[in-house]
Amino acid sequence: MLSKITKEFTFFKQQPHNMQILLLTNMFYAFVLPVVEIFVGAYIMRNTNNPSYVALYQLAMYVGIVVASVINGELLKRFQVKHLYAFGILVSGLSMVVMMGLKTMGFGELFVAGLFMGIASGFFWANRYLLALNSTNDANRNYFFGLESFFFSVCSIIVPIGVGGFLVWAAGLHWNDIEIDMNGAYRIVTLFVFVITVIACITLFHGSFHNPEQKKYLYVKFEPVWNKMLLLASLKGLVQGFLVTAPAILVMYLLGAEGELGVIQGLGGLLTAIIVYVLGRVSRPQHRIIIFSIGIIIFFIGTLVNGILFSAVGVIVFILCKVFFQPLHDLAYYPIMMHCIDIVSQKEKRNEYTYIMSHEIGLFFGRATGLGLFIVLAWFVSEIFALKYALIIVALLQMLSIPLAKYIIKVTR
Repeated sequence: MLSKITKEFTFFKQQPHNMQILLLTNMFYAFVLPVVEIFVGAYIMRNTNNPSYVALYQLAMYVGIVVASVINGELLKRFQVKHLYAFGILVSGLSMVVMMGLKTMGFGELFVAGLFMGIASGFFWANRYLLALNSTNDANRNYFFGLESFFFSVCSIIVPIGVGGFLVWAAGLHWNDIEIDMNGAYRIVTLFVFVITVIACITLFHGSFHNPEQKKYLYVKFEPVWNKMLLLASLKGLVQGFLVTAPAILVMYLLGAEGELGVIQGLGGLLTAIIVYVLGRVSRPQHRIIIFSIGIIIFFIGTLVNGILFSAVGVIVFILCKVFFQPLHDLAYYPIMMHCIDIVSQKEKRNEYTYIMSHEIGLFFGRATGLGLFIVLAWFVSEIFALKYALIIVALLQMLSIPLAKYIIKVTR
């Protein structure tokens, strides 16, 4: 066992230096992301008891991501990409502090908090894509995203269980005659998150990354294959909003405790982490469509079981399927997207960031559509109907991604 671990570490050390640094940075941030994705939604749900408020927060966050992507394009003309990436990491921690400090949670307060968090996330994701694009090539991207997904999958076990257990344990404790309530426990978690973001930034500064040579990044017309990629991004975005909000809302409805949420989230994570790492290590570019298709089918099965049962068992099955789906989907999706950027940017002779920013806009259209569907169903039909059937509708639409991804791979081969 030790010899195998040593062998894998040796293989990691053989990768380009910048790729190693970026993976280590993202490893630290992997401890932050589950808190943002899961417990922020649960925190809002606990304080408002309204799933639509969670959806509104997410929609504001996605608007902020697009705004940040445009601003980031201008800032790349003046600042180093690693500084902007570090800024996004740090501000994501600070934005959680802002939200936890809200005295009231009306629509206005949540929209501003979501917008602020979205701007922080926008700087993070836009620069992460750019750094990953320039630090990898098509041959090693399966390994890069496989190892990165391994980090995120392992952290999806450790963080939800640890944070969920801490929230249950800390709420009601007394310290120096001060009683810690559940919201106080959330604030302590937020402090730890900020410390980890600082460590991630320190790690990032050990790399030497370069900015795009061309400064212009705003274009409207693209090659047909990139337009297909934007449609694929919209389909991905369609499901993303639900994957951020639905687990927390479903658990609060049918299980009722963030501690249980953490336990459920971690059940399938270890197996997924191992599978995704092995797939990233041994798979080749031609295997991406198979991995991509399997992930989407698993997600569809999970939504179907949840809609039929709509019980604690249904939620558990759905979240386990979600834990399998996300890493498998990302393992195939991002190398497909980045190889498409490699080909199209060379053909059109444009700044790589042009495609990263337009990709974020494609994601936004999908996210806004998905969340809009949830809000309309929740307000005009019922919240239960939205939780039961909107996920199935989104999963069915997601099945269209399979032939679309197959076409993109064929054209860019």
